[in-house]
Order: sequence, then C-alpha cells, then structure tokens
Amino acid sequence: MFTGLVETFGSVTSVRKTGNSIRLAVKPLSEFDVKLGDSICVNGICLTVTELTGNISFDVSPETMRSTNFRELKTGCKVNLERALRLSDRLGGHIVTGHVDGTGTIIDKKRAGEYTFYSFESTPEILKYIVEKGSVAIDGISLTVAALEKGYFRVAIIPHTLSATNIGGKGIGDKVNLEVDIIGKYIEKFISRKDIGSGLSKLLKEEGFTSG
Repeated sequence: MFTGLVETFGSVTSVRKTGNSIRLAVKPLSEFDVKLGDSICVNGICLTVTELTGNISFDVSPETMRSTNFRELKTGCKVNLERALRLSDRLGGHIVTGHVDGTGTIIDKKRAGEYTFYSFESTPEILKYIVEKGSVAIDGISLTVAALEKGYFRVAIIPHTLSATNIGGKGIGDKVNLEVDIIGKYIEKFISRKDIGSGLSKLLKEEGFTSG
C-alpha cells in the first residue's frame, strides 16, 4: 500500500523483453534506499524489485504494459517512485494500492497564478468513481479533484508537485495512469448487495435523506 506522496522520480534506462514479460530498469535521480523484493510504486503501479545493479529493475507483465502508460515508456522517460507505506508512517495523501484502474489523457493544461490546472479525459468506467473534492492517483501522485465535468475531470497542481514529480513535463495528449479511491469501490460493492442495499434504502428514507 502507498500514499501517493512521490518520494523521488527516476529515469528509465532500459525497457527490454524477457520471455513473456518486460524488464524495466530505472535509475533514481536522488537517494532511494531499496532492496530485492521491495514493493515500489512506479508511475502508480505496484512493482517488485527483481534486480539491483545501480539501477532498479522490475519485471512487468504484458497485461500491465497493455493497460497502462508503460507501453509508451522509452529510455530517458521520467517515472514517479514511492516505497511502500510502513505502519508507523503518516498517511499524508490517501490510500493508494498501486493497482491502476486504467489510463487518462491530458486534454488541457493551463497556468493560473501559482497553480497549473490539468484536465484529464477518461472512460465512464473510471469517471463514475471520480468525485469533486475527492482523491485520485495520477501516475501515482495523490491529487484532489478540483472539478468534474462530462467526460473529464480537472486537478490543480502546486509548484512543488510540478517540480518533485514527472507531471510538470507532461502536456496535452500525454497519457497517465489513473487509480480511483478504493473506498468508493468498496462502498459500491457493499450497497449493491440486495440484503444490504434494501436495508440501507429503508434507513435513508426513514431518516429523511430520500423520498423514494
């Protein structure tokens, strides 16, 4: 589990096929203490450290390459890195599992004062979990949804995040990995159960929250 607070970013040094998987090698651009077997959030994706040779290497499945922006990675690309959360750590962002739900595309990028506003287009399957003022992980960065419109949502990014992560180098047309807030998915599954859903509907009606 992660928090979406990126610790550093790294530069991709190689992307090569090894059998049915991909071997991704990344060189952290600042001190980043890891060991073999560690779980690392790389651009929002939970990966296991499989080799340490100055670079950090990860084995990436074909499905991950297909369903994330990893298929666009090239040597020199910057990726966000975060080590797994320890139980003693502060949860400064939000709960991020590293299991990406899909991708989004940047459709607008505008500067307004100290903030840079990014708009992301995505699929209805992802957007249904996005709520205004809620949390979303974008390439592993915990961000707050500033606005939700039909077909897209918008976030406001502070200068520190622009400089401390790879988002500042992205522009219109670039794809990002998206992970919605898992709490929303748990709630949806919980209330979709017939025994729970009917009881909840009755309670909401009794308390005056609904009239149906």
